[in-house]
Amino acid sequence: MATASDYALIFDMDGVLIDNTAYQARAFQLLFREHDLTTNARRLLERLNGMPATNILKTVFRHTVPEKDLKKYADQREFLYRVLYWNKRREAAGLTDFLTAARAAGFKIGLGTASPPETIEYIIDHLHLRHLFDTITGKADVERGKPHADTFTVAAKQLKVAPERCIVFEDAVLGEQSAYKAGMRCVCLSTSVKASKFQNPMKVIKDFTEITPQDVLDLVEQFPSAPKPDKQLAQRQYAKL
Repeated sequence: MATASDYALIFDMDGVLIDNTAYQARAFQLLFREHDLTTNARRLLERLNGMPATNILKTVFRHTVPEKDLKKYADQREFLYRVLYWNKRREAAGLTDFLTAARAAGFKIGLGTASPPETIEYIIDHLHLRHLFDTITGKADVERGKPHADTFTVAAKQLKVAPERCIVFEDAVLGEQSAYKAGMRCVCLSTSVKASKFQNPMKVIKDFTEITPQDVLDLVEQFPSAPKPDKQLAQRQYAKL
């Protein structure tokens, strides 16, 4: 019988702790307009959400863009996003109650995001969530961001929990694939894409009012191992619009 103290829960940030995909997409769209790009940002994020912004931007330019320029554009997008989202920052429904109950049950709790420290602070410190996490893993802690497994692998090491005993909460298709590459199971949130887009999550929820810590333990029993990542799915996600 699974017990919570044997497991860790690792949460992505954007689209999981907060429902902010529409604001992320709007920021990208404004940046694209400045550069006369016609890419639909919402559809782009349905495919590539979870990747570092510079990597997402590489897919929309038809010519090679120097890394320093990609970084500048990513910083512009981040500024636009913060302006758009400034007064809208709020946690996903049921999040604090779920995290508090999960900690009380014995789960270790980690954050695993592609965001840099200042963006993590912009969200979790504003929402007073930091004390609910045992570890925080972000862009500064890994060499390769999602869709590589590094973010979740490092988070597991920080939590001192084996990957097969880590449950990831993700809203992005590539994030789900990152979890499977790390050997972890996944619960997905349908904040960014339709439930049918995911490969094989243990459960799909709209927010944290739809799941309890006991539900997670029950799911662990029902899904004893992580799926293998879908290489063809990853290739389709990378395909340019």
